[in-house]
Amino acid sequence: MTAVRLSQPHRPVRATIPLASSKSESNRALIIDALTGFRCDLTNLASARDTQTMIRLLKSTDQTADVLDAGTTMRFLTAYFTVTNQQKVMTGTARMCERPIGILVDALRSLGADITYLKNDGYPPLQLNGFTANGTSELRIRGDVSSQYISALLMIAPLLPDGLTINLTGAVGSRPYIEMTIEQMRHFGAVVDTDWTANQLHVQPTPYTPQSYAVESDWSGASYWYSVAALADDDTAELELLGLKARSLQGDSAIVDIMRPLGVESTFTETGVRLTKRPAEPALEWDFTDCPDLAQTVAVCAAMKGIRLTLTGIESLKIKETDRVAALQAELQKLGAELVEVETNHRYEVRRLMQPLETLAVPEIDTYDDHRMAMAFAPVAMLHPVVIHEPGVVAKSYPSFWEDMARVVTVEEA
Repeated sequence: MTAVRLSQPHRPVRATIPLASSKSESNRALIIDALTGFRCDLTNLASARDTQTMIRLLKSTDQTADVLDAGTTMRFLTAYFTVTNQQKVMTGTARMCERPIGILVDALRSLGADITYLKNDGYPPLQLNGFTANGTSELRIRGDVSSQYISALLMIAPLLPDGLTINLTGAVGSRPYIEMTIEQMRHFGAVVDTDWTANQLHVQPTPYTPQSYAVESDWSGASYWYSVAALADDDTAELELLGLKARSLQGDSAIVDIMRPLGVESTFTETGVRLTKRPAEPALEWDFTDCPDLAQTVAVCAAMKGIRLTLTGIESLKIKETDRVAALQAELQKLGAELVEVETNHRYEVRRLMQPLETLAVPEIDTYDDHRMAMAFAPVAMLHPVVIHEPGVVAKSYPSFWEDMARVVTVEEA
């Protein structure tokens, strides 16, 4: 299927959504399980392609590990295969091989890894040639780059002879993802001390203990349903999202607070969270440093509601599956809106143009091989028909997304 058309919200807007499991939690649990010798009982693992790729590669004896477009899988497996002394070629899609990995490789080399770049320095593909611990037990690493580098190093640290101390320099981005990693490590018996005042993380050389672990539903996936609720032209709209917890390890649970001024109230139940409508506010300013994966969803929602949104902390979006800032700028124009850079590499504003929605042609949204572009723009259908190109990209994180969307709108092949 090359495109889907979404239109005609069902009335009333009522649905119970069995959300996909968190691929972030799943991928961390899988690495830790592998470091115990695959002796843990993991349940509710994500069906997302990234997680299924992780499972396949952890079981594979092939000399080449092709992660496809999975950034987390690339970073985590590079560290895992290194510390377990496996000789592998790490590669992926053309876009994956444009995403930097040099900071992680430099850190692993300083610990004793022999890693060779096979094409361009600082980028996959890589040849992992082996690992001999050299006594290094302390690293300095930038905190304002991908948190996946830091999480990858943290998870292998209990296997190092002297553990590992990581000193984070500069501003720390996506800190909730680092904290998620640490809490999951602690669940499996790792001893991790944190000093966030000094931005220092210390992992003792205490091996993991096999444990059972149930993965929570995905708060990133929940964000699209918050947008559905916010854009529903129905004051009695009500959605229940199953499997979410009020006290979550996932940083993207911040969507609860972000969406309140955009018109969505959250009420936690025994089975998840219930979303209902509330009055929206005219403007919102939010720092997405700790939850960059929510930025696209919130930007589209604000544009459709005519709410002026100011975004900071979205610099990392430029090195994701696509340059998400450029992609948003291009596609928001099709909605009669714009994403304007008002302070270089720091501050952006979403502005709704004056063109009435009913005068817009049916926008055809390009997805740039990016699952979040497809899902962020899908809720537009609550107010106006929309065509989403290459809808299959959602398999990366939420394979059942279109089936779930069909609970509230008409979804048909375009």
